[in-house]
Amino acid sequence: MEFEDILYEKRDGVARITFNRPKLYNAVRPQTIEELLLACQDADKDPTIGVLVIAGAGGKAFSAGGDINEFGDSNPRKAWILVRTCMLLSETIRGMGKVVIAAIDGYAMGFGCELVCFCDLAIATEGSTLAITELQVGSGGTYGGTQMFPRLMGEKRAREAIFLAKRFDAYEAEKVGLINKVVPKDKFREEVDAWCKRILEMSPQSVRVAKTSLNFESDLLQPSFRHGMLAWSFLHGSEEWNEGMNAFLEKRKPDFQKFRK
Repeated sequence: MEFEDILYEKRDGVARITFNRPKLYNAVRPQTIEELLLACQDADKDPTIGVLVIAGAGGKAFSAGGDINEFGDSNPRKAWILVRTCMLLSETIRGMGKVVIAAIDGYAMGFGCELVCFCDLAIATEGSTLAITELQVGSGGTYGGTQMFPRLMGEKRAREAIFLAKRFDAYEAEKVGLINKVVPKDKFREEVDAWCKRILEMSPQSVRVAKTSLNFESDLLQPSFRHGMLAWSFLHGSEEWNEGMNAFLEKRKPDFQKFRK
């Protein structure tokens, strides 16, 4: 299986997907998400795999979110095509009968942070940062942030995190429940491998049953995911969307005040 934007390997019961756009802080484009989906589907179907690890190359980012260069000229029609891929991706991660671990080393922003919410477990290095930053660029944070943040950290904290685009350092993220554990950078791979080894000691059928049961309450949010992503697609190509995208590319603060007149 050949990929351009990710690395994918399987060894000793563990599948590992690595975002491989380090010069762009592993920012994702539609192709990245399609490749991620294909790799996740392969891991799901492979009976020899018991754990899937998702990580980022380069030591600076898990994923810094969407690649603005790729989304600047988007519109609702293009966005809806992407929405369907994103929904399949989250459903695959949550629905597979294997444990999915987010291994975060650096920034997990926007899409990257929302992807962490869909994973079963998350381990981060001490210097990592997580945030839902979409409202700063005219996007929505409705892929998983608006649904999962309240469950993970409580309603008021979730609203603060999203409305203020609050950045959580690794220890804050652990405290509010975004991640499970913080480890020193030099112990990172060792800790991830130890978790994988421990999980592989468990009964695979029992893992599947336990994960399905644990997902029950949040599975009821499925309509919210679909509605949120549909609403998100309509933001694409709007005046505020264009202002947010252009401001990011021009390295300036967006002027959203002009839309309040």
